Amino acid sequence: MLKPPLASPGARLRELMAKDAVLLPGVFNGISAVAAHKAGARALYLSGAGVTNAMLGAPDHALVTLTEMAQTAANVCQAAPLPVISDADTGFGETMNVSRTVLEMERAGLAGIHIEDQVSPKRCGHLDGKAVIPPAEMAKKVVAAVESKREPAFLIVARTDARGVEGLDAAIERARLYEAHGADAIFPEGLESEREFEAFRKAIGVPLVANMTEFGKTPIIPFARFRELGYNLVIFPMTAFRVMLKAMTEAYEELVRDGTQAGMLDKMRTRAELYNLIDYAAYGERDQAWSNTVESGKAPSRAKP
Repeated sequence: MLKPPLASPGARLRELMAKDAVLLPGVFNGISAVAAHKAGARALYLSGAGVTNAMLGAPDHALVTLTEMAQTAANVCQAAPLPVISDADTGFGETMNVSRTVLEMERAGLAGIHIEDQVSPKRCGHLDGKAVIPPAEMAKKVVAAVESKREPAFLIVARTDARGVEGLDAAIERARLYEAHGADAIFPEGLESEREFEAFRKAIGVPLVANMTEFGKTPIIPFARFRELGYNLVIFPMTAFRVMLKAMTEAYEELVRDGTQAGMLDKMRTRAELYNLIDYAAYGERDQAWSNTVESGKAPSRAKP
């Protein structure tokens, strides 16, 4: 049921990280957040690619605005009582824009965001042809982000896409610079082997984020192995989205071809299962409770001024 976001989501995520590595399923809207929560997730990752693909039917080319991403983040944070880390692309602009991005994303109820050192408009981190901004320019963005957050526990994650542009050593040097300028965690994008993940872990003192996306530069590495490598947050940004999209495409093709959904019923969530997932009954119970309060003549309790 929709509820206000966690009071201290950043602190909650840091508590989880202090105990063990954290697996974050990728979500892209309220219903995906609910499903991940009901499946047992302890934290969530709001995928910029997933939001762009789902909202616009378009590629991850910096087409979603800060306002749209912050609203989606707020929806997710109200739908699932879990700490959420969100993609914030390049910070939605230059340094001053990064500052506002932090304010808006923190207000949405997030536990933290990551910003990256790509040139805008950015592109998927696992594609060739990327370009990165100068290290000092990104370091300035990190400083702006860190100094703009109101809640000290809110995580500012600095992502570097330099591995595919300047090489591993340069990417590590950038990460060290971002760490030195206050980044709470480092997100090395597009690494190509366990050895490269190990190299980052040896070089960086703050928590590390691993991106376990599919069909990209990074081989499939289990969460348990990332735990052994010393990574703190492991995101699976598009896993459920890709499974959903395949099922959706096949369903549309069958419906158009056969003119009936009869052959797909066993693949569907039933009405009862859907209503159970979204706590349908709880909304009616809440509304009835309000009616009972009015009928009883008793005013609801008020907080003391």
